[in-house]
Amino acid sequence: MKEKVLSLLLFFVLAIGFSQVKVSGVIVDKENQSVPFANVFFVGSTVGTVSDENGKFYLEAPKTYTQLEVSFLGFENKIVDIKSRDFKLNIILEESASQLKEVFIYAGKVKKKGNPAIAILKKIWEKKRQNGISLFDQYQYEKYEKLEFDMNNIDSLLMQRKIFKGMEFIFNSVDTSRITGKAFLPIFINESVYNTYGKNKGGKKLREDLVANKNSGFNSNQNVIAFIKDLYVDYDVYDSYIKIFDKSFVSPLSKLAGVSTYNYVLADSSFIDNKWCYNIIYYPRRKSELTFKGDFWVNDSTFAVKEINMQATRSANINWVKDIYIEQEFDVLNDSVFLLKRDYMLSDFSLNKKDKSKGLYGKRTTMYTNYKFDKPEEDSFYNEKIDVYDEKIYTKTQDYWAENRQEELNKNEQGIYKMLDTLTQVPKFKQIYNLVSILGSGYIEFNNFDYGPIYSTFGKNDVEGWRLRVGGRTYLGGNEPWRLQGYLAYGLDDNQFKYGLSGKWMLDPKSRFTIGGGNRRDIEQIGVSLTTTNDVLGRSFASSALFASGDNSKLTSINLSNLYMSIEPKKNLELRLGASYRTLKSASPDTFNLDYWANASQTTAQSEVAQTEFDFSLRYTPNRKTIGYGVERNEVSDTYSTFYLSYSKGVKGMFDSDFNYDKLQLYYRQPILIGGFGRMFATAEVGKTFGEVPLGLLNVVPGNQSYFTIENTYSLLDYYEFVTDQYASLHVEHNFNGRFFSRVPLLRKLNLREIVTLKGVWGNISDENKALNASTLNYAAPTKGYYEYGVGVGNIFKVFRIDFTWRGSYKDIPGANNFAVKGAFGFHF
Repeated sequence: MKEKVLSLLLFFVLAIGFSQVKVSGVIVDKENQSVPFANVFFVGSTVGTVSDENGKFYLEAPKTYTQLEVSFLGFENKIVDIKSRDFKLNIILEESASQLKEVFIYAGKVKKKGNPAIAILKKIWEKKRQNGISLFDQYQYEKYEKLEFDMNNIDSLLMQRKIFKGMEFIFNSVDTSRITGKAFLPIFINESVYNTYGKNKGGKKLREDLVANKNSGFNSNQNVIAFIKDLYVDYDVYDSYIKIFDKSFVSPLSKLAGVSTYNYVLADSSFIDNKWCYNIIYYPRRKSELTFKGDFWVNDSTFAVKEINMQATRSANINWVKDIYIEQEFDVLNDSVFLLKRDYMLSDFSLNKKDKSKGLYGKRTTMYTNYKFDKPEEDSFYNEKIDVYDEKIYTKTQDYWAENRQEELNKNEQGIYKMLDTLTQVPKFKQIYNLVSILGSGYIEFNNFDYGPIYSTFGKNDVEGWRLRVGGRTYLGGNEPWRLQGYLAYGLDDNQFKYGLSGKWMLDPKSRFTIGGGNRRDIEQIGVSLTTTNDVLGRSFASSALFASGDNSKLTSINLSNLYMSIEPKKNLELRLGASYRTLKSASPDTFNLDYWANASQTTAQSEVAQTEFDFSLRYTPNRKTIGYGVERNEVSDTYSTFYLSYSKGVKGMFDSDFNYDKLQLYYRQPILIGGFGRMFATAEVGKTFGEVPLGLLNVVPGNQSYFTIENTYSLLDYYEFVTDQYASLHVEHNFNGRFFSRVPLLRKLNLREIVTLKGVWGNISDENKALNASTLNYAAPTKGYYEYGVGVGNIFKVFRIDFTWRGSYKDIPGANNFAVKGAFGFHF
């Protein structure tokens, strides 16, 4: 009897463990041609998916189903029997005699006129603003967020590789993705709990308080965490375009472009949470565009979306990402209002898009609960900031997490913390981790010290010849309140040592009140940026480049010391007050000098400038996101606008300073997403120097004598070709992200991207500053306006772009460059 009971219990456990069904396969027609975007679902359920461009699919469910139904326009519906684990299904669809004509004419495309699915879509657009939190003046809710990073496509060959010797225990945590069916191994997990407060009426405001945070895996590497955070931004499926990885995907609910981008099919209707809903399947009309495939359920009376899933098409012009999958579930409030309940996103990162290629999953699950509405709060409430450095946030008990997780961790997730904490103690894993960290940050980690950046070890210019550099910084985990950094360099031709040293100390973490200072003696190319700063460790590309064209001997020997203090009275608003002292002289007097007349009669020339300067600056970066809370933070992304305003005062006589002057500078950079037409970056700079100053203190229009495309420089200008004391500049670059190339059959598969650029500058220089000049240069300013324009092709082999640039004005200057071809390397999605 005892044995029977044990057998019964064992059978019951096995039944629970293996009751879920998992199937995958391919859908083809009688000619063995794949059927893309076919509807696949378990018979007797609303669980389903849509096959990809190659007819392949994967589907699983927590319950046991024995039959699978497949349907597609122009074909007979087909029901096939399945096993609990069926991974090589080959489902052949037969053409429907009644729809044979439709298949011949439309080849999978659906009529727009008279389509009931589009009629429902129009109702969704009409009711859009009546759904969700936008209905209420004020709102609040609790949010739970879980971020996870996993290695995928784990197989026996991978497990047996030598690289994992001594780390075999990690494979005990392997699980299977319910979306793709691939085996994966968790390597990072981060959990957070937030209290969120918002306001719609009288100006939108949002306050989000971090209540708890738990982290494992790469918890000490801020760059890895920043990368993972950058993967996921908030989006609204009702918007016309959904921004993912800095790309604008057309939303399946887009009023602006949905009907022209997608085919819509009314596939089913059913009760979901006691609400009668329609099921609409959608898939793209064209390949290689930034689109999704999937389906959504919409209520028949409110026309609010109840559930939606979106899977990016593999042919989409996006790099390093094989799959993107999004699920959203909405809850019903007061029988009419639908609120976001659960948001899930999975991204499959890989070097290529082949099925068997190994890669990494990035997953985010966000849950929302305890919605409250129209609880009155003053505007000052939304401006309050909690102390995110409070240790209590990061030391919550297990009981707290068990109570506040809106979704329980599964068995594998529960083991991640222990497994990863053990893994970080394995020497071999530390070696692999350190190698990845070095490649990502450019620094080699030692105890409390980082050596680097290694990418600056070698450089070359006409004065120093080959240049060798060593350097480093203190590093106590990434969130330390102070940091020291420095470098030492040596030129093989000029036989001179150079150095730089700086330090900063954050005295108040809440306001980020920081003091700092440093000193640098080095050689650099001044005048490679219109907007200048007194950054001690800054160094221009022009004096460090390995490859340059033309003469780059116009280098300056600089000795710069500075002190400053800064504060953030408001998030992303930095105020800075500083003082500096510098001396400037030519690094190669035989080929270039900075001389100026020391007297009105122009009989005595001075070759060295000594200058004391006080400066105040304001830098505002709305929507900028950072990670960490130390004196230096990592940016989550660079797609934010920047407003920078500075005022500098030169004081003559202080520490033998040579000149009195006032300088005003303004810099503004704005990224602009233009829906399905890509992204534009516009940069404007204006400035003026009041007073008489020599060449070393003027505003030089930045040239570019390298072979590479460099932001905010002019590709066809040489160094010092234009010199100004007042200027206005505008740079516009637009990347169409393959909008047009994707429609050219021979170019479509290359995933190339179209780029256009326009750069212009106007400037002037006073007669007084011309009279002061005793250098080897004759001042020329772009008083008639200089401009250049270009076209480019990006995403060549995923990492390279090539630009063709033409000069639009000042073509007749002797030795002028009227055309150039330059390139640039970069990793972009």
